Amino acid sequence: MMSVTNSFEFISLANRLADASGAAIRPYFRRPVAIDTKADASPVTVADREAEHAIRSILSSVRPEDGIIGEEFGSENIDAENVWIIDPIDGTKSFITGRPIFGTLIALTKNETPILGVIDQPITGERWIGLRGEGVSLNGEAVRTRRCSTLAHATIATTDPSLFGEEEIGKWILVAERARHVVYGGDCYNYAQIAVGLVDAVIESGLQPYDFAALPPVIEEAGGIVTDWRGNPLTLSSDGTVIACGDLEVHTELLDLLAG
Repeated sequence: MMSVTNSFEFISLANRLADASGAAIRPYFRRPVAIDTKADASPVTVADREAEHAIRSILSSVRPEDGIIGEEFGSENIDAENVWIIDPIDGTKSFITGRPIFGTLIALTKNETPILGVIDQPITGERWIGLRGEGVSLNGEAVRTRRCSTLAHATIATTDPSLFGEEEIGKWILVAERARHVVYGGDCYNYAQIAVGLVDAVIESGLQPYDFAALPPVIEEAGGIVTDWRGNPLTLSSDGTVIACGDLEVHTELLDLLAG
């Protein structure tokens, strides 16, 4: 477990980074902005770039020895023991359509393993911060996942089923048919809802480290579990498949279905 001093310093810095990114994003929300298309066909705006720049500027000043991986401006010093992972706007499509279900993702990894995670929604003012061994909070209040012993009682989510591969979509359909409720859209906001007991599971694939590195500290410190589709803990070397659950029993059931 981290010392009280180190825990306070990391949480304080996480809040500072999220404050800076939110200040960069809010002036552009529900305003006309130019939308560029990246090589992977995903959209990007000035808000994405300014938010990541704001975070990087602070880290370069106060943690110059650490590495950084960001969605918009690439990687630096990634062989460092501590590496920060940034997705300035996870859910840019929601952002550009005025839907406040996107979020800023900030993670700190130590030897490739996530130890701190932030999911920040700068419009609604919701901020989840999880730190290994120190719990997770929503705006400073501790939160927990909910019990759900079977997929038949579960609310599950995924951002967009068209993002699954040919083999993966068949497995998703199998899972969705057995769930109680299925919701679509939401990106990182879905995972935050696991931590507060409103969603039971999220299943996705094709994710990059900046999409998933912040998730384990938030969800697992709330009592849940996050792995790849084979049940392995997420690291910077993970394959991009993700199962996040609030209850271990549903997670075990999902692993069995996805393995089939």
